[in-house]
Amino acid sequence: MDKSKKVYKKINKTGIVGTIITFLIFGAFSAFLLITLYLFFTTYAIESKIQGDYWQLADIADDMADDSITDTQMKERLDRMGGSYVILDGNRNIIQQKGDASFRTDDKGIISRIGTRNIRGYIDKSDSLVQRSFYGGISLSWKKLLTSNLEIPGLSDFEINLETKENDEDYDEDEVGFTYNTEFQEKYNELIDERYKNDHDVGFLEVPLWLEYPVEQKNEFIVYRTVFDIKLRDADLAIEIFLLTAVFVSVVLHVLLIMGIVNFVRQRRILNMFLTDTVTGGHNWMWFLIKGEHLLKKRSVSKIPYAMVSVSMVNYRSYTLCHSVRDGERLLKKLNYSLSRELRPRELMAHAATGEFSLILRAENDDDLKQRLNTIIGKLSTIESPHVFHFHAGVNVMKPAMDENGRIHRRKNVNIEDEYNKACAAKNRLLDNDDSAVSFFDTNLVEEEKWVDTVNEKQMDALKNEEYKVYYQPKYDPRTNELKGAEALIRWESPEFGFVTPNRIIPIFEKNGFIVNIDNYMISHVARDQKMWLDKGLKCVPVSVNVSRAHFVDADLAEQIRDMVDREGAPHNLIEIELTESAFFDDKKAMITTIKKLKNYGFQVSMDDFGAGYSSLNSLKDMPLDVLKLDADFFRGENAGERGDIVVKEAIKLAKSLNMRTVAEGVEEKEQVDFLAEQGCDMIQGYYYAKPMPKTDYENRMH
Repeated sequence: MDKSKKVYKKINKTGIVGTIITFLIFGAFSAFLLITLYLFFTTYAIESKIQGDYWQLADIADDMADDSITDTQMKERLDRMGGSYVILDGNRNIIQQKGDASFRTDDKGIISRIGTRNIRGYIDKSDSLVQRSFYGGISLSWKKLLTSNLEIPGLSDFEINLETKENDEDYDEDEVGFTYNTEFQEKYNELIDERYKNDHDVGFLEVPLWLEYPVEQKNEFIVYRTVFDIKLRDADLAIEIFLLTAVFVSVVLHVLLIMGIVNFVRQRRILNMFLTDTVTGGHNWMWFLIKGEHLLKKRSVSKIPYAMVSVSMVNYRSYTLCHSVRDGERLLKKLNYSLSRELRPRELMAHAATGEFSLILRAENDDDLKQRLNTIIGKLSTIESPHVFHFHAGVNVMKPAMDENGRIHRRKNVNIEDEYNKACAAKNRLLDNDDSAVSFFDTNLVEEEKWVDTVNEKQMDALKNEEYKVYYQPKYDPRTNELKGAEALIRWESPEFGFVTPNRIIPIFEKNGFIVNIDNYMISHVARDQKMWLDKGLKCVPVSVNVSRAHFVDADLAEQIRDMVDREGAPHNLIEIELTESAFFDDKKAMITTIKKLKNYGFQVSMDDFGAGYSSLNSLKDMPLDVLKLDADFFRGENAGERGDIVVKEAIKLAKSLNMRTVAEGVEEKEQVDFLAEQGCDMIQGYYYAKPMPKTDYENRMH
């Protein structure tokens, strides 16, 4: 689950979010880079053009500090620079001025750098191209740069001449307009051609800027208006570089955005494939795990009781065997669709395994839930007429989570797999039932599962420590009450759990395969006991030992049994190998071969539980058995009475006709003993004579 969730989270995170973040970061960085480059370019251009006036202003300011130079001389030097200026005292009051002080007095000034000196400048009150950059330096406004009118040097005088002509009383107004337009166009073309021919720039922008230089000795400041030009070629080049860079960045950003969208769509498709069942086309188990946990942890459903449900089709494999795998998958699609239509709001369903579906249903009432599931199963059973299918449903009800004060809170620690396993455990109770049924999980089932786990954990140590004890149940001749045999039965005397009956451990051993070890253990101990009793001079009778059907997969089973008995030194004729009738239907040929080998080695072979449900007269015909054990159900319940007596009577006759001895087990009443004696039954095993007992008690019986 954890690994699958990590894969899901990894796929889910590989979406458009990362691309969007990259897009935004790259866009912001690109914008910052464009602005920085533009500011650097324009600042460098301005500083390179004003530095001549700045150094002249610096020389004048240095001379002003010299007392030998008069103010008149300083004024003449400033006048020769040709521009407007003002001289300010320490309080920023004007003490001398030439021209209009048209700089913005509310401006704090623009800090820039020429050489190693920081300079302060002011923006002119006119619609100047100069602006303050975000870091406080000098820059050009690109918006104004794009909209400014470029002046063509050489046209201003021509325009004045036209105005003079226009004021001439003898000059015709229409002629003036025509002449003005024609001559102006010719002059403009002539100047443009001349500049292109001389490889000069066509047009420029005159940009004013006020420079401040301090006269520290006098606590005064010179503020001088310098005018520099921006050539058309430089402006065009700056704008072109800026626009090309902007276009490139825009293209890259669009490519990133498109790639992000494509990756997002691809990621959604992969995620859908990851959560879609390939057989039914619906949701799969992984989707159920993720969405189920998300649903149950919601605060809005914390008060709602839910049930984890596992629904399995009985004998689905048999259906595919009789039809085909494709038909089975087609049936599963129908089942998936039918179950999805039964869902209510805030309920989930998915295809969990081959013939199994997992559901999360609301469970306000157990009885209502059971009735609902029976209704659903009823619909599923007739989904494909004329077939009638059967389904098992295991239910695990999950009540709202509560704290120690009984207050309901969110289900914070929901483990879907654990909760679903409980539903499957409840369903496993129905394995022996071929009809449709519903089973609810309870605490007893938890204890049963814990016991199974405990037995699995301790079975090998118990074997090594010989905690398993052999109990013997005698078999008597009903006519003479003479001991004729016994059956060896296992008991577990655990230091931790005390006396454990076989019905609590044998089914577990049969499922986990440990029953083979138990068979060997029992055969060896019975042979050892027989040898011990013979050495004591006791009259021994054959003792039957059960060998499970799982043991018959070994082709050399007869040799294994022979070698175990020989190691203990017991005669073969005192060991009877008892087989359950169900084992005769696994590999009949191998079974017959093993039985013949055992008989050749001197062992007796018996069939246990004859008539328990798998009886076959054909098996009796083929199997060279020595003893036939009549199942205890013949003498109790529905099989008892006149009809049962007839069956038992005929079974004994049949066994005698086949030279087989008969044993009736489970006999508890004297009337049964008398009846069996009358019919010629050879031995009786049951509580009427004796219960299973430890070997010391059995030894006393032998005396």
